[in-house]
Amino acid sequence: MTNWKKRLFHTMTISSVALLAACGGASDEAVSSEVTSTNEVVSGAPTLGVTFYQYADTYISSVRQALENVGNEAGELNLALNDAQGDQATQNDQLDVMIEQGVDGLAVNIVDVGAVQTVIDKASNNELPIIFFNREPDQSILSSYDHARFVGTKPEEAGILQGEMAAELWNSDDSYDKNNDGVMNYVMLTGDAENPEAIARTEYSVKSVEEEGIEVKELGQQVANWNADQAYTAVSAWISREGDNIEMIFANNDSMASGAISALQAAGYNTGDGPFIPVFGVDATDEAKQLISDGYMSGTVEQDGEAMAQAIHAMGKNALEGKEFLDGTDLEYDETGISVRIPYQKYSGE
Repeated sequence: MTNWKKRLFHTMTISSVALLAACGGASDEAVSSEVTSTNEVVSGAPTLGVTFYQYADTYISSVRQALENVGNEAGELNLALNDAQGDQATQNDQLDVMIEQGVDGLAVNIVDVGAVQTVIDKASNNELPIIFFNREPDQSILSSYDHARFVGTKPEEAGILQGEMAAELWNSDDSYDKNNDGVMNYVMLTGDAENPEAIARTEYSVKSVEEEGIEVKELGQQVANWNADQAYTAVSAWISREGDNIEMIFANNDSMASGAISALQAAGYNTGDGPFIPVFGVDATDEAKQLISDGYMSGTVEQDGEAMAQAIHAMGKNALEGKEFLDGTDLEYDETGISVRIPYQKYSGE
């Protein structure tokens, strides 16, 4: 991008709220998100337009902060960051605005994986490289555009590790089997119903427990949309109905795990004294680590937001300079040849 276009882009970011409001398909609340360049502007450097599905998500917030930090440290790439506030129409509008303003490439944490084709079309029609991250597109759609890549995790891995931790805890002490029937009675809090990560975490956490030779029984499953308040409501209802029959709580992320613990504590569980129900989450947020340290939560699976941000930045810089996405990095593609995987790790505070 020429320097005069670069100056124009950063001038226009100030008025992006008005531009978004002029775009169709988004509510007044949704268009309140801003298109902002948060790292120090580097004259002549290319600009990567980034849109996150929702700043309010604790893990996504950590990725955003890490991306801002690496952007400031590297000083080789300008970032234009957007909050889609969980609305695909808003995200589509943000992409249109950034493309019109002249970004050199895109990085997208998509709201609705069903909209991937629409987003890829926006990038390909404007010959822009695009990196999807965190929420995985269908590989057949992703591979349809040569300049599209994905940075994320193996969806099943978080569930496998979560289940292994739950099985290890269960086998460590007979008291977790409250009715002494040898069956783990559990409830499951899931993210949005169509999200591949949510589906895999739900399926493989239970499979992993069963593979350890433990019989399981599901007492309840609720879509809580990654949200602590919705998880609180679900667990409160389960406690009222099932009480001590619940022996384990799985949550697809730590926000829902936190909501579950709040509901348990309101009912007299997991307070440090008295009855306790193990709760396992995913993400290893600061809040979850503190809950584990305090003895209120049993474990989580760490998703490395900093590593994801570094990968997005390095791949974006290469692509915007006309290089291969992984040129000069230690990153590797998986068997698809277009996806980079960030590994999970168990976290129990030990």
